[in-house]
Amino acid sequence: MSTLTSCVARAVVAPKAAAKRSAAAKKAAKPSPALPAGAFAAASLAATPAAFAATEAISQTADGVGVAVGGAVVVAGAAGLLIAADPNKRREDMMSETGGDEAASVRNYFDTEGFNRWKKIYGETDEVNKVQLDIRNGHQQTVDKILDWTAGIDMTGKTVCDAGCGTGSLAIPLALRGASVSASDISSAMVGEAEVRYNEQVKAGAKAPAVAPKFEALGLEECSGKYDVVTCIDVMIHYPTDRVNGMINHLASLSDDKLIISFAPKTLAYSILKRIGELFPGPSKATRAYLHAEEDVETALNAAGFKVTRREMTATSFYFSRLLECQRV
Repeated sequence: MSTLTSCVARAVVAPKAAAKRSAAAKKAAKPSPALPAGAFAAASLAATPAAFAATEAISQTADGVGVAVGGAVVVAGAAGLLIAADPNKRREDMMSETGGDEAASVRNYFDTEGFNRWKKIYGETDEVNKVQLDIRNGHQQTVDKILDWTAGIDMTGKTVCDAGCGTGSLAIPLALRGASVSASDISSAMVGEAEVRYNEQVKAGAKAPAVAPKFEALGLEECSGKYDVVTCIDVMIHYPTDRVNGMINHLASLSDDKLIISFAPKTLAYSILKRIGELFPGPSKATRAYLHAEEDVETALNAAGFKVTRREMTATSFYFSRLLECQRV
């Protein structure tokens, strides 16, 4: 679902207006002895046209599920100021509606307003803005990389668990290659849309596999069974650090051979950009978005009995995702 993730931006600063703001900011932005260095660095960052675009972009990124990464000059001095702020009140309000259950909060979001947004982003409609289109293209690049990795494998009869399948962007093409796919998502609306899209493609002439894919509304931890391949794309962005190891361990327990996952990598630049967006939230409700250090993810994979054999990075203007292919050892 989502995914990296997690989360849609609107970088709509008009070039002329941005240039005027930039000129005015340069004229006015003189260091004051009373202004801490970090605060001035943040003010300088916000004064640039690129930062105006990035701030708006990140702040309204698909309701917090993805993070815009392009168009901003990262000023290290801003880190302390940005990271010290508390941007989580809106999301805490969402969680209060589910008694503090974050998974339920994510499910509610993707069953309601989040479903309508992501159905468009992961669809073919032209009713998306440039940033939503960029996120769509970024996600599709990640899916295409997985399809390229598995292109040399005869998928006929291979069992695949696609956990967090969203609207079926990966599950459907794998099924049409002959795999026996178990596709699940915490959102019944999202997985229901995946099933609709699969049936539409078969009706349009795509060759159905010998075993029809199974679409189920299940949380990741509820997935069970054993599979040749387990995939989980752009889902870890919904998991806090203290739950990621358990998530990886559970996914690993389902796979007899391969495990393919993606996540939004935690770096200083991405962390600062994410926090800028959280400081200027858009009007819509949002789920929390979590970044993860690649070293920590790989350590958890190794502990679960898997070795990373291939890795790729997808980075567009408003979507970024680290993709790992892992083999059981």
